[in-house]
Amino acid sequence: MKQPKLEILLEDNDVLVVSKPPGLLSLPDRFDPSIPNLRTMMKERYGEIFIVHRLDRETSGVMIMAKTAEAHRALSEQFEHHQVDKRYHALVRGIVERDAFPIDIPIASDPRRKGLMKPSARGKEARTEVQVLQRFRVATLLECRLITGRTHQIRVHCSAIGHPLLVDPDYGSSKEFLLSTIKRRFNVAKGETERPIIDRLTLHSRSLTFTHPSTGQAVTVTADYPRDLAATLQVLGKYAAPYTSTWD
Repeated sequence: MKQPKLEILLEDNDVLVVSKPPGLLSLPDRFDPSIPNLRTMMKERYGEIFIVHRLDRETSGVMIMAKTAEAHRALSEQFEHHQVDKRYHALVRGIVERDAFPIDIPIASDPRRKGLMKPSARGKEARTEVQVLQRFRVATLLECRLITGRTHQIRVHCSAIGHPLLVDPDYGSSKEFLLSTIKRRFNVAKGETERPIIDRLTLHSRSLTFTHPSTGQAVTVTADYPRDLAATLQVLGKYAAPYTSTWD
């Protein structure tokens, strides 16, 4: 099975930070370890490596690993005590009206859907700070700062406020985004099927700020958008830009 290319964002004797491409597992699959995954790829390249945190398979962006047990311990403590500034960019469905606001909705496992979560007053505390980056006629690009780090937190929170990810079959209503949904007079050649612009979660780990385990200095690492998300934002800007008022 072909392994995806990895972009190294930062590397020294203690820390390795990569931009994880969408579709790549963070850890080996429980039932099929032959499926490409980040930890195995990095172990083959570096020998011993420690995964500090995970990203969902379909989520792209910044991921931190440690090269030593000491660095792993220090970084893990920062994540555990919410000392890492984690910012995700989420492309959600609909127009989010408020420019910035917090979401404070507890999250619990969903007993009816294995592996998924749901808002619940009996769940664990979950807090996300949201800021609008760009609005389109059918979608909004948000920056979501995780204060806590619950499973599927951003996906659950965005869905709970009525704006699920533009592509999210579990917490939203779509498994893909098609150009034909926003481009007038869009035609597909006879005998062909329209290919989606993006067919995975519209969620990207944009940046992480952490304290370097050796120097004690704050380090911020940022990951560019992968092609599919960049293309989606481009076509939204071209074919679904916000209407401008004719009134001054």
